[in-house]
Amino acid sequence: MEQITDINQIKNAVLYKVAEYAYEGTLEDKMEHIPYEITDPIVPSFRCCVYREREILRQRVRLAMGKLPSDLHYEKKDDTQIVHVMQSACEGCPIDRVTVTNNCQNCLAKKCMKACKFDAIIHTPNGAYIDKTKCKNCGACVKACPYNAIVDIERPCIKSCPVNAVDMDDHDLAIIDEEKCINCGQCVIKCPFGAIGAVSMMTNVINSIRNNPDHTYAMIAPSIEGQFGTATIPALKQAVEALGFKECYEIALGADAVAWSEAEELVENIKEGNKMTTSCCPAFYNMIVKHYPEIKDRMSTTGSPMLAAARYLKEKDPEAEIVFIGPCVAKKHEVVSRYMGLISAALTFDELAAMFAVKKVDPEKFEGGEQFATRYGKGFARSGGVSASVLRVIEEKGLDLKPKVKVCNGAAECKIALQMLKLGRLPEDIIEGMACEGGCVNGPMRQKELFESKKVFDKNVNVENDNIINTCKENGYGNLNIHVHNRG
Repeated sequence: MEQITDINQIKNAVLYKVAEYAYEGTLEDKMEHIPYEITDPIVPSFRCCVYREREILRQRVRLAMGKLPSDLHYEKKDDTQIVHVMQSACEGCPIDRVTVTNNCQNCLAKKCMKACKFDAIIHTPNGAYIDKTKCKNCGACVKACPYNAIVDIERPCIKSCPVNAVDMDDHDLAIIDEEKCINCGQCVIKCPFGAIGAVSMMTNVINSIRNNPDHTYAMIAPSIEGQFGTATIPALKQAVEALGFKECYEIALGADAVAWSEAEELVENIKEGNKMTTSCCPAFYNMIVKHYPEIKDRMSTTGSPMLAAARYLKEKDPEAEIVFIGPCVAKKHEVVSRYMGLISAALTFDELAAMFAVKKVDPEKFEGGEQFATRYGKGFARSGGVSASVLRVIEEKGLDLKPKVKVCNGAAECKIALQMLKLGRLPEDIIEGMACEGGCVNGPMRQKELFESKKVFDKNVNVENDNIINTCKENGYGNLNIHVHNRG
């Protein structure tokens, strides 16, 4: 048996087996066998023993089946929470945060010792030593050392969380504060042991394909281009339909509709002297709702491109079971917390890849065709793309207006801009918030790194189709109501 030692190999092996048995209709009978099929019966591949490996795989199978980990070791408060810690997989990361390295030169300046307010640093003949009983992890010595010989190492899961939602319990195992978590998925991809995972909806999607093929539809995010080789949006639509979906649609058309709607909102807000934010990134939306509720009424009332495309589909087929496909963990939360009656599920690219593998579908073997969305709608996948589309609509309307835009590339920039808006000190008219640096093309569940996917994505931009309003009207999005709430 080939050893699996990489996090992605482990995750993909589980997803493949779960998808295979789901398509067969035998998953409930075979789910307990999956850990034994993947691992060697005697020799461990990635942990201390085969027994721990099997337990970790059992928890991964549960997540892949849409279930919570059975070893969840903290109180679950939110039924819509997507991201969870698998206790069996968490190593506890027993690291000392502030540590003196071998680079210490035992210098005479003793700047580290002078900078410490807690008398935690002692100089010995071998160099500086930190008394862990006194150290407060303030980092003053780290900044003071002229040789960068003292380092501050945080646990990756804690460091990766932009909203301080990850902490440790009494046993040093990671825990997630669901009241703070925005389900952005950064801790999922940053944990070196793969101990944090997201609940999957893949088996529900496959069951819908098997039981209701005439009414199960897929919608693919524009960020999919470049994730599966050189396959373009038209080829990917055909590949997705080959999995059993009735039809596959471009969410970029929904993005065009969102741009039109948000442009109209922005014009009205400027007239009234108000600031506003975009609302299409679900992690950014969650950040505002959970951490900046005072400015919640400044969010755009326009729903996300996913909502726009789903409402269009529901008008065509009221019985439609609609599945979003993208690189985003927070989209799963958006579905279950806000749109469950309209949208059935959200798949990520790794789950889609597993389904492609089981059904032996190669997207690169499908022929291309026509793309319907504008290059601006497709550009929603990149940081700055939403605001560029909104400004384009204002230009198409012939308005003598040049709004100021604050483009926030990543969660850290989002927090700064939202704080400025909260304090009434934001100079711009609108904040475009993207929780992922680079935008959706760099989403946590991407298949390719940004430098790889960008080549294909940029190459296939439809430069000829750039009129957003006409495109919306031509494709049936002209009179679509995509507002989700009223301000205040």
